[in-house]
Amino acid sequence: MEFTLISLLNGVTYGLLLFMLCGGLTLIFSMMGILNFAHASFYMLGAYLAFQLSAWLGFWPAFFLAPPLVGVAGALVERYGLRRAHRHGHVAELLFTFGLSFLAVEMVQLVWGKAVVDYRVPPSLEGTLFTLYSTSFPVYKGFMMLVSVGMLALLAALLAYTRTGLIIKAALSRPDMMQALGHDVPRIFTLVFAGGAALAGLAGVIGGNAFVTEPGMAAAVGPIVFVVVVVGGLGSLLGAFVASLLIGILQTFMVGWDYSIIDVARLFGMQLHSTSALTRLSLTQLAPIMPYLLMVAILIFRPRGLMGARS
Repeated sequence: MEFTLISLLNGVTYGLLLFMLCGGLTLIFSMMGILNFAHASFYMLGAYLAFQLSAWLGFWPAFFLAPPLVGVAGALVERYGLRRAHRHGHVAELLFTFGLSFLAVEMVQLVWGKAVVDYRVPPSLEGTLFTLYSTSFPVYKGFMMLVSVGMLALLAALLAYTRTGLIIKAALSRPDMMQALGHDVPRIFTLVFAGGAALAGLAGVIGGNAFVTEPGMAAAVGPIVFVVVVVGGLGSLLGAFVASLLIGILQTFMVGWDYSIIDVARLFGMQLHSTSALTRLSLTQLAPIMPYLLMVAILIFRPRGLMGARS
């Protein structure tokens, strides 16, 4: 029981952090139809900016300043790079963002070096939120969960109940009509891209000190971001939320379960007599590839994702 509850809490925490990272990419794709390969680079940039600003001003000023700064960087990328690539189709967009991801890593290494930086949890958020059995649940993990849920609520409210959200959705479906009504559609797309980049930066601010801030952090989470978006359904914010929680919880439980494939089969009443190395693999060994196996299964049995709209 203790293992189940602790693993569930850790899985939900990790899943909510994944959603913060994937929410911006989902927003960009649903509004602009762009698969941004450099999205994880904005996550990395948010972590490094928060580290630097924390050293100068403290954590809380960094928490509020780093995401808008990343958003400004995203706006500049869209306005002076991605917008021009967009004229030449999706292949040009993918190549541009793919190259941008490598450029971002090189810039980070030039400024902050190749080693891990000392970006720590602030003293005000250290300590134990509560103790479950003999395991302490940190205050900072509770803070991460609160920020993630708050971000989901604000995004949903913005898109569903505000004039800004209505204009953004209308610009996606009827850009010519919105242009005729006097709205600057390219500017709207720039703001959407900047908002998605800022959300990735926010994930970096609260995830960089909870995990590790180093130049390879973007490459470590980049593939999983697209897995979550595909599993949840391209363009579905709620789908990204559900997929993030699902992957976070499953992966956390698999890391803690030292059962082999044969053991799992026996739990479901199946008998495997094979002595191959594959059947002797443990769930812990399979945990890193579990999201990709799940994505393959989704693409086979439900190509539009868990909550994606029918084409």
